[in-house]
Amino acid sequence: MSQPRALLFDLDGTLVDTAPDLARATNALRAHHGLAPLPYPVIRAQVSNGGSALVTLALGLAKEAAGHDAAREFLLAAYGEAVAEESRVFPELVPLLAGWETAGRPWGIVTNKPRAYAEPLVAALGLTPGALLCADDLPVKKPDPAPLLEAARRLGVDPPACWYLGDHLRDIQAARAAGMPAVAVGWGYVEEGDDYRAWPADLWFESGEALAAAIASTERATIR
Repeated sequence: MSQPRALLFDLDGTLVDTAPDLARATNALRAHHGLAPLPYPVIRAQVSNGGSALVTLALGLAKEAAGHDAAREFLLAAYGEAVAEESRVFPELVPLLAGWETAGRPWGIVTNKPRAYAEPLVAALGLTPGALLCADDLPVKKPDPAPLLEAARRLGVDPPACWYLGDHLRDIQAARAAGMPAVAVGWGYVEEGDDYRAWPADLWFESGEALAAAIASTERATIR
């Protein structure tokens, strides 16, 4: 695998651990309906599937069921009140990102999170991606490759030179469709019973340290 010229990250579960704040909002929805809170690990496993999945988890309401849309609005409003109260960049990625920025290398975020929540989260964490593509920026979202291709265009890097990192199968599908090296990460919100190493990625990493070591290895190989 050649050295990446740019890094593109999925947001929730790949770059940032947002599950604590989403769990708070999910349990606020349950409390609103007189239900006891769900255990954090149960909610964490569903975070990557979005607000509708969290409503179904919280209340047992299918996406087509009456009351689902209103419940989703309540959950998102509760989440929007504090998108970065407990959310943090995954610690193992902090030195990698700092070194990447110090070297003046481009990076970005491509997420299925709406901009109304992604933008304030990124700002609150002091992140400065060269490109931020959100669910509502284009007519399509992942697994469609268009957001990844647009991010690469904004960074001025050819897609094959961008590594796209994600913790969901749709991330890998989008990367492959965009002609980018697809990088599956195991530290995110992979559902129980889902083996991220079975996804059709080009690279698989269990930890941020392993990712950083692989990037450094490609750099050494390029220099030689």
